[in-house]
Amino acid sequence: MRVHSPRASLVALTALLCISAVWGSNKCKGALTCAKCLEIEPYCAWCSQEDFGGSSASRCDLKENLIRKGCRENATEFPQGSFKILQDIPLSDKGSGDKPDKTVQFSPQKIAINLRRGESRSFTVHARQVEDYPVDIYYLMDLSFSMKDDLETIQQLGTKVAAEMAKKTSNLQLGFGAFVDKPVSPYIYMTTEEELKNPCVSFSSTCTPVFGFKHVLKLTEEVSRFNDEVTKQQVSRNRDTPEGGMDAVLQVSVCKEEIGWRQEATHMLVFVTDATSHLALDARLAGIVRPNDGHCHMGLNHEYNASAIQDYPSLALVTEKLTENNIYLIFAVTQPVTEIYQNYSRMIPGTTVGTVSRDSSNVLQLIIDAYEQIRSRVELEVLNLPKELSVSFDAFCGNGKLIPGQRFCTGLKIGDTVNFTVKLEARECPKDEKVKTFTLKPILFKDTLEITVNFSCGCDCESEAVENSTVCSNGNGTYECGVCKCHPGRFGPFCECKEGDGLTITQDTCSPRKGDPICNNRGECICGQCVCHSSDFGIISGEFCECDDFSCGRHRGKLCSGNGRCQCGECSCFPGWTDSYCNCSTSTDDCMPPVGPMCHARGECKCGKCVCTGGAYGDQCEKCPTCPDACNFKKGCVECKVFNTGELKEEDKCEKVCRDEIRFVETLEIKAKDAVTCSYKDENGCIVHFGYHEETNGKSILSVIQEPECPPPLNLLIIILPLMAAILLLGLIALLIWKLLVTVHDRKEFARFEAERAKAKWEMANNPLYKGPTSTFTNLTYSGKAD
Repeated sequence: MRVHSPRASLVALTALLCISAVWGSNKCKGALTCAKCLEIEPYCAWCSQEDFGGSSASRCDLKENLIRKGCRENATEFPQGSFKILQDIPLSDKGSGDKPDKTVQFSPQKIAINLRRGESRSFTVHARQVEDYPVDIYYLMDLSFSMKDDLETIQQLGTKVAAEMAKKTSNLQLGFGAFVDKPVSPYIYMTTEEELKNPCVSFSSTCTPVFGFKHVLKLTEEVSRFNDEVTKQQVSRNRDTPEGGMDAVLQVSVCKEEIGWRQEATHMLVFVTDATSHLALDARLAGIVRPNDGHCHMGLNHEYNASAIQDYPSLALVTEKLTENNIYLIFAVTQPVTEIYQNYSRMIPGTTVGTVSRDSSNVLQLIIDAYEQIRSRVELEVLNLPKELSVSFDAFCGNGKLIPGQRFCTGLKIGDTVNFTVKLEARECPKDEKVKTFTLKPILFKDTLEITVNFSCGCDCESEAVENSTVCSNGNGTYECGVCKCHPGRFGPFCECKEGDGLTITQDTCSPRKGDPICNNRGECICGQCVCHSSDFGIISGEFCECDDFSCGRHRGKLCSGNGRCQCGECSCFPGWTDSYCNCSTSTDDCMPPVGPMCHARGECKCGKCVCTGGAYGDQCEKCPTCPDACNFKKGCVECKVFNTGELKEEDKCEKVCRDEIRFVETLEIKAKDAVTCSYKDENGCIVHFGYHEETNGKSILSVIQEPECPPPLNLLIIILPLMAAILLLGLIALLIWKLLVTVHDRKEFARFEAERAKAKWEMANNPLYKGPTSTFTNLTYSGKAD
């Protein structure tokens, strides 16, 4: 908890004094009574000292000026605001098991503040989505004849919901109810008695008689009972297309004991239909003119027993009751009526719209997605704010950054703690009770902060007033806070003049400067003082009648746009507003998309609205088919919504970011203006083609070719055989080239040998060194005779 200390208040006061010094003449001067002085600005003070400064001295001034002029400290009326925490139970870390009512998700719980008119005070509140928090889910189903297939599909929904929600919480309760329409003409078939009992007799089928709302199963932990009760239900048949769903929504909201809503749980109401709903004044067709009183009318048979007596509720009444009971409404509707319920959702805070399949097979996913959305967002709301107060917010959403003017945080995880700085300013003093109380709470949280504001609009010295005081010309007035409040017909600082004595025009005392008009031509100078004229437009005031509260600029017919005070011809804007006419909001709530930067980084947030650039348009500049990043931005939506992949799917942000309608097409032949066609390669190497355009009704359309363009699968045999053949062929070619090169080389060498041989010249003379191969020896002993 961040509380402003006296030192901080002194710094703020010093800043105000510096501002007044820049003005040259502060706004405090000219007030004739203490109460009026304190209403001018929070830095104005009053001196109640009897002998202060003479009759011409202004008792309303800056406190330091009064003291410098001789006013004693204890004679100055200068009330200052205060702040006190009355109850501050720390935040819980997780649900309290068997004592969930002890779980705290919002702190502090009670504070008290004292404020002067024009004074502001800031404080910090903390919110946390705790782990394992109890959940109540009530399934409210349209049982008209067209929902027959849906009834068969959800017979095992209880088991599926329990299995999935067990991953989120260990404390789940389920309930079931149904509705059709008012059981009166012209909403029902009543040609014959048999048709009243069985509206489906013409189809040779059996239906239950038409009913407004029927509470079937109280919230319970027994999942099997939910499945059993759903199995027992039968559809009915009414005459017109709109149904009486809003009657049922209101009864489920206000019949807390009958339904079994636990105060300490997250309340989810799943509203399933394929048709539109009747609203207030529609019942006049049946002669029903009594307005819906917003109370519980549940009979002994657990049916809405005022269906034929009261009109349908208005959206405003439904919103009020949903808010009072912290119920998160999920419109699970079919595609033809999705746009209608989206319009309803914009007018009912704390609601969401999901498109169900024709047989409601995806209702489970819608419930899970809605629960994740509830647990990932914290948004503050103010209940019963007095008109004399204005409130503004700054958000700290856990990323270390301050987001001025924002009262919500998104993308949170279980256990995350967020902080909001709340600034209160007293616009004016209340004319009735001086103590006002209002409530601050996160939407769909049971925890609240009760804020009691005490308006310091009076002076302590008023309690010491002396009627018919001798100081005031022998009893011609009441002496109060150092001045005389004259009786009717008496004037002057001490009531010394009376009406009929004539007007005393004195240039020195009734004009700010010599030559200026007397009392600015808006009053009379009587007894040396300006008595300002009355005006049908407002109040003329000031020492020289120089101020009024009606001559400021107007916007749309409202003074200071209704968002500020007119002070001396200038608008003093309330917190959250700026500009000379106070018609420029400083809030950035409407500029922040569910995910992503402000205005999608395609514009600036000016006066609370996105001013788009570069061809972008939309409330948050989210629509921009011709922007360079349009394909990249919409690629993630195609991945998560069509192929169930991508970063948005992993981060569970698909439903928050992607609100475009998906259409599957054979070819991308988009004739719309500013349409763009895109392609990307997915993780499998396939090329996905899609188009993006805006229709004339503002609906965003993503046209997707459902089958990606993928290359044919690889045949390994076809790849290996040609590869082996290529290797063999290359080997043969290499051998042939080698053989060719060797042959050429050999032939060149042989030719050179032959050439050299032909050139050789042989010598025919005897070689003296040559010795023949035959040697002849003489045998001396041989005689030539044989033995």
